Amino acid sequence: MALKDHQDAFGHGIYDQYMGEAVDEVIEREDGYIDVSEGPESYLSNFEDWPKHVQSAIRHAKGKVLDIGCGGGRHSLYLQDKGMDVLGIDNSPMALRCCRERGLKKTRLMSITEITKSLGTFDTILMMGNNFGLFANAKRAKRLLKKFHGMTTSDAYLIAESMDVYQTDKKYHLDYQAWNRKRGRMSGQVRIRARYLNYCTPWFDYLMVSKPELEEILVGTGWKVKKFLNGRHGIYVMILEKEVHP
Repeated sequence: MALKDHQDAFGHGIYDQYMGEAVDEVIEREDGYIDVSEGPESYLSNFEDWPKHVQSAIRHAKGKVLDIGCGGGRHSLYLQDKGMDVLGIDNSPMALRCCRERGLKKTRLMSITEITKSLGTFDTILMMGNNFGLFANAKRAKRLLKKFHGMTTSDAYLIAESMDVYQTDKKYHLDYQAWNRKRGRMSGQVRIRARYLNYCTPWFDYLMVSKPELEEILVGTGWKVKKFLNGRHGIYVMILEKEVHP
């Protein structure tokens, strides 16, 4: 579902950064933990400023590309400039306005759960910027991964970024993970919202998984891991390919 204007903290931050403002994007977790993200500046960054694991990952993209949660369009625009047919989707109207003004030719205002086969058939599905988190929980991840399997070519890739939340020694993170498990949630199933100026998103679930947890989620979806590309602080990119059944 598209964000209303007063909810569009992500998009207004991205657009103001694009217009030359220095933007601080605040991420608030349900237990009261607050952090300032790398935010809008990174959402608009160029290829040469990306982490090495992201630079390596984007080189696997091919053909017709669906960029889920395209934000400021950094990945979409890079691939479009390489001659690929790219559709960027996001639930943020202001983020998509920024994408269009920066030159992205194809955008659609929608959330990950609104994706259907009517968008077409893709050779690459992109979920960078830690956007594996948009799956929200393991059950929805399985359901959507199956859907994506049915709207991609036989040799398609799904390229997504996530983070292993267990790679921390910070008590406030470990306590939150323990609270999640006590409630029957995955350790990395965080409930957060974003704030910028007087804009505030609704609370939403965001899923971060370890590699073993990812492998478990993939069972029965038709996808398997082709390669992992590791970044810093537990961040990694998964390159998924379709399983081949004899």
